[in-house]
Amino acid sequence: MKMSETEVEGSIAIEIDRIADDRGFFARIWDEGEFAGVGMRVPWRQANVGFSDRSGTLRGMHFQADPAAEWKLVRCTRGSVFDVAVDLRPGSPSQTPWTGLELSAENGRMLLIPPGCAHGYVTLEPRSEIMYLTSASYAPELAGGVRWNDPQFGITWPMEPTVISPQDAAWPDWQQPGPGGNQ
Repeated sequence: MKMSETEVEGSIAIEIDRIADDRGFFARIWDEGEFAGVGMRVPWRQANVGFSDRSGTLRGMHFQADPAAEWKLVRCTRGSVFDVAVDLRPGSPSQTPWTGLELSAENGRMLLIPPGCAHGYVTLEPRSEIMYLTSASYAPELAGGVRWNDPQFGITWPMEPTVISPQDAAWPDWQQPGPGGNQ
């Protein structure tokens, strides 16, 4: 795997190494030792799949607050998505508040997203599917979100979403927590 840092501190873009032959290819998407070698010791707790029938479907921007803040390792297994991480961590040294990466079944890229970041994506093709691992189980009482087009983040989406759930459309703009507070 080839790992490179993104604009968001702790978020890593990952290119898989495909071993190809006449049957197709094989690739590792997780290796505990390789990730530990770059300081990532993540105990995965849950695996999720998201499918969207139409291009332009937006899901996000979601996060879980402490004590269930989570790492996410996201991969597109069908179609393509523009995947985004927004840094919500107080005092974060990130260069910009967000990073985005096209993930597709064809390019095999993955995005590792650290705790304290909101996550979302827009589908670039019909019938797109993502698979992602999380380091914490879903805790509805700690789940939250921020508006996908909050002007303080300035996310440059590659297309205007055409399908968005009422819940995702209603997330508020981000408010920085006060002293001692969490997102």
